Amino acid sequence: MGGQLGNVAFVIWRESVEALLVIGILNAWLSRQQVDAARGKLFLWAGVGAGLLISVVFGLALVLFGESLPDDAQRGYQTAAVLIAAALIVQMVFWMRRHGRTLKREIETSLQSAADRSNWWGVFVLALIAVAREGSETVVFLYGTLAAARTGTIIAPLAVAAVGLLLAIGTYYLLQLGSRVMSWKVFFGITEILLLFLAASLLVTGVDNLIDLGLLPTLSGRLWDSSAILPDHGPIGGLIGALTGYRARPDLMQVLVYVAYWSVIYWALFWPRPQAKTA
Repeated sequence: MGGQLGNVAFVIWRESVEALLVIGILNAWLSRQQVDAARGKLFLWAGVGAGLLISVVFGLALVLFGESLPDDAQRGYQTAAVLIAAALIVQMVFWMRRHGRTLKREIETSLQSAADRSNWWGVFVLALIAVAREGSETVVFLYGTLAAARTGTIIAPLAVAAVGLLLAIGTYYLLQLGSRVMSWKVFFGITEILLLFLAASLLVTGVDNLIDLGLLPTLSGRLWDSSAILPDHGPIGGLIGALTGYRARPDLMQVLVYVAYWSVIYWALFWPRPQAKTA
């Protein structure tokens, strides 16, 4: 459970910093404007509030729908949430890799277009989409992570989420100061790796659930047993398992899925792409 709570704090921290980055870009651009800057900021923070509201409503709907299902269907629903959370994490990592370098320019271009038309609703929509996107992804991640932990308690995750949010605010402040300890590039590089390991952990948990539901075969007995060295249910092994997908007594299906996942990630990250031919 401790490892899963660590994942909750990490996801809240990483996603909140990303949302704060977008909000910071919007706020900084508006601060530089000579006309209607105060009005623009009003629309900005209204959009932030609306985005948060959408995320909360989405989270409540996700939980209430799951609770309304019978016990047998709940396991399948939670398994689907775990696998979707893993897929969203990978999608988010690659989205940031693709758009991270141009994110500021793209946002400021959209803002300038809205300002030229004196349409501050464009600022509202940009803020709403940014916050709702990050918030909704976070809700799915957290639901999937807590489903993986198979816990019904909510007090501890909420407290840990609050810690993650406070850490995000502190991290954003330090990064805005241009700290030499960690730049935006280093921050996103390190957290991308951690997120990919977290996705691997959720994927393995989803496979475990599918095996338990009889939807996937194990393909073998236990291939090895390293529980004498590092059990995956102890304080340290449980933390490593929650963060990376480590299993002390894996079967062939788990190993194949884990190897296939990292093979695809490696291919997507490092495989050389053909250069477009110029006439």
